[in-house]
Amino acid sequence: MRRRLIAAALTLLLAGCSGQQAQQARQEPPPAKESTFVYVENLGVVTDWDPASSYSNEIIAMQNVYESLTVYNPVTKKAGPRLATSWRASSDGRTWTFTLRSGVTFHTGRPLDSAAVKASIERTMRSKSGPSYIWNAVESIRAVDPLTVTFTLRYAVPLDLVASSGYAAYIYDTAASTDLKAWFAAGRDAGTGPYTVASWQKGKRDELTLKAYRPYWGGWDRPHYTRVKYIVIPDHNEAWQRLLRGEASFVHRLNPALYRRAARTAGVRTAEIPSFQTAMLLFNTASGPLTDVRIRRALRKTIDYDGTLRALRGAASPATGVIPEGLLGHLPDRRPKQDLQGATRLLAAAGYGPGGRNLRLTLTYAQGDEDQRVFVQRLAATLEPLNVTLVARAMPWEAQWARGKTRGQDIFLMYWWPDYADAYSWFTNVFRSAEKVEFNLTYLKDRVADGLIDTLPELTVTDRAAAQRAYARLDRRLLEVQAAAAVPWVVNYQRAYLGGIQGYNDNPAYPDVVFAYDLRPAG
Repeated sequence: MRRRLIAAALTLLLAGCSGQQAQQARQEPPPAKESTFVYVENLGVVTDWDPASSYSNEIIAMQNVYESLTVYNPVTKKAGPRLATSWRASSDGRTWTFTLRSGVTFHTGRPLDSAAVKASIERTMRSKSGPSYIWNAVESIRAVDPLTVTFTLRYAVPLDLVASSGYAAYIYDTAASTDLKAWFAAGRDAGTGPYTVASWQKGKRDELTLKAYRPYWGGWDRPHYTRVKYIVIPDHNEAWQRLLRGEASFVHRLNPALYRRAARTAGVRTAEIPSFQTAMLLFNTASGPLTDVRIRRALRKTIDYDGTLRALRGAASPATGVIPEGLLGHLPDRRPKQDLQGATRLLAAAGYGPGGRNLRLTLTYAQGDEDQRVFVQRLAATLEPLNVTLVARAMPWEAQWARGKTRGQDIFLMYWWPDYADAYSWFTNVFRSAEKVEFNLTYLKDRVADGLIDTLPELTVTDRAAAQRAYARLDRRLLEVQAAAAVPWVVNYQRAYLGGIQGYNDNPAYPDVVFAYDLRPAG
């Protein structure tokens, strides 16, 4: 859901081997012991297998199957090496040259080289899918030699950070099929990562299994999980029982009561981690009663922001605007407060409220998300005395998103996080005007906001102070002037996993992803 992160001492293990080490790794025998990491998810895993257009929950699996040129390091807050071992930029930030890791092969068996990097990124750019915008600054790509690739940009952007994106930055084998879209749709992959697809059953509880890719450049010389299973269990109690019985390795989310129990349970480890993920109420500005900005402003004032934090019991942090703490553009002094008197006046001005007509609003949210359910119940109870009836419907994410694309609700509740560690993603995807509905689920068309949004990528490189001012103007215009959305909380991740697992860390740039290769198996 874009659904759904900073460990205090995280050291990424993706710096990798040299080509000689990779060659040696491929000659080593496979591990003597097979071991399976079982990831319990409460929503479906895969909505799109194509690495060019994938833009949803499948990130939790895709990041174990595919790799990008770089990877975000939350300790340094910079890009680190992945498929590229080094890179350099020209003084004007418009030419970037990456040196590739040698000895890497795709799961198809073909070698990774600069021509393959060029081909995969160009295909992603041509797809014009939701996440492909990350490459908009790229004018041309040149394969200089087999392990050197150069990007020429139309305007300066932090391309090393862009290349670490959780979406659309994947490098893949475009020669895997003459019809790649159909080939991927069948549940096949063409990545370079440590795991490859073993089986996929769309819509099933045991939805996806990955298996070790034995020629992986990192090698299998130490204990690793050799299989990764993704199981869909919406019920938190059942997920917890599976963990207790050792049938699950990792539960990405428990409700607050179960999380507190997990923290006291022998053999189970827990982690509570801040994230870049925000909960967002997106108001339908194009049709229905919320075309009236007074009602949208009233709704923002009805939200019990402090009460929500208490109700979510550690699973949430205060939101002070669109952008969470840790990213350029964060505004620490804009924490909203509930104002029911102000909301009542605005509703009355629009002809609704306790002394006026009943206002009936529809809201959709993610089925299986306990935090969203708690919030929606509290919001409905707050609105009832104001003569506002909230008709809330929990839906599977794909169905909710499909309905949102038809403008089929008044309020769309979802999570958002950046595609790479930069706030631009919220604004260009969620708030920028667009004829085609993807994640711009407020349906807002605001030329002033659009103009500010379009300045952000270059300002981030050339004038960060000006970028901060632009973000502040956008935050006020979108949340206060247009009242197109409300941001009630920032997610704190509350994980539970088997106590014997070592090496687990959360990375805020890759929400809900467990990099299974980096783990040491339990037991």
